[in-house]
Amino acid sequence: MGPMESTARESASTLPSSDGSEALSTNGQSPNAQSTNAQSNAAQSVSAQSLINWDLAASTAARLAPAGPVLNQAEIAEAVDSLRRLADASVSHVHEITGLEAARDLRDSTVLVVDRASWAKANTQSFAVMLKPAMEKMLESRRGTLSPAAASVSGAITGSQLGAVLAFLSSKVLGQYDPFAAMAEGSNAPSGGRLLLVAPNIVSVERELNVTPEDFRLWVCLHEQTHRVQFAAAPWLRHHMLQQIDELSGHLLGNVDSLMERATAAARSLKDRTATGTTPGRGAILDLLQDPEEKAAISHLTAVMSLLEGHANVVMDAVDASIVPSVKTIRQRFNDRGKDRGVIEKFIRSLLGLDAKMRQYSDGARFVRAVVDVAGMEGFNRVWESVDHLPTEPEIHDAKLWLERMGL
Repeated sequence: MGPMESTARESASTLPSSDGSEALSTNGQSPNAQSTNAQSNAAQSVSAQSLINWDLAASTAARLAPAGPVLNQAEIAEAVDSLRRLADASVSHVHEITGLEAARDLRDSTVLVVDRASWAKANTQSFAVMLKPAMEKMLESRRGTLSPAAASVSGAITGSQLGAVLAFLSSKVLGQYDPFAAMAEGSNAPSGGRLLLVAPNIVSVERELNVTPEDFRLWVCLHEQTHRVQFAAAPWLRHHMLQQIDELSGHLLGNVDSLMERATAAARSLKDRTATGTTPGRGAILDLLQDPEEKAAISHLTAVMSLLEGHANVVMDAVDASIVPSVKTIRQRFNDRGKDRGVIEKFIRSLLGLDAKMRQYSDGARFVRAVVDVAGMEGFNRVWESVDHLPTEPEIHDAKLWLERMGL
């Protein structure tokens, strides 16, 4: 059964996955078979992966994700074909703007047009890769004190909670480059990872903004393909980020005894911070969940993410009307859409740090433009040469510091 046929049973209000959704399968087994195997293994011993029920997280997200735009089969096929074509067309523009030779050949990664449930499933697989080392360390420190039954219950609770978060996010994300896909257990993704374009969200936003679909889709693809090119230009980057995420998650999970207490304090403080107009720096939870080592790890990851997101925004905004005719209208309407968010959505976004992510776009973009103004794109591209060339968080906010350190 192909991807389209496998989702034909879904509601007509959702947009089925395109070809390639099978690439999101972990090992070719059905979800029920995977769940049965997981339960059987848990009965014998506690594994790091059992601490979070990833299958339950994916199924919970699929069940709770809001319905997408209503499209008939012809509209679905058009949207999928269009996004694939524009994703391919955007690469040459990224190459021309960035000057990165890596954009000439991206065969080590792939592009998938997916629905919300498939996006959520892909993220559970990536999370499993990113958190596995930290969970193994935590499990080792508690060896003999955690029974398989307790681990199973805890994993189910955590999986359900993660699924609820992914359900919320699944309707917000337009696209995502996943550099860790090939590292997932049983994955058949290419070594360079995969780029996910979330078709129902792209269609929904272009309708909401009342903009030309062809233009908006190309505009989105330019941003996402830039991320794909970044990791191709700096093949060391995925392993460096994985190491940093491991370090940060190790700190947080290592302090698991006080984790819930601090998380509760973070959530409780959010109301007061919002009422007084105080803006959380990286999201309410991450702002409070940090000792000095955690703070240093978060600072480094914040700088790297600001660089990646800001650079992609600069590339996207460098496109003029000769490539995306209605780019000015798209840019203005897209930037204005956040003003209409409801109170509940604003609370969730602040708690999860999504508004902080938007600040990463603007902070990183200012850094990239400041460097390019002085050293040109060729000088800026030194950032992809080695870990030592990555900017620090202070340098993101003052590009002169990075320029001086690089001798530019």
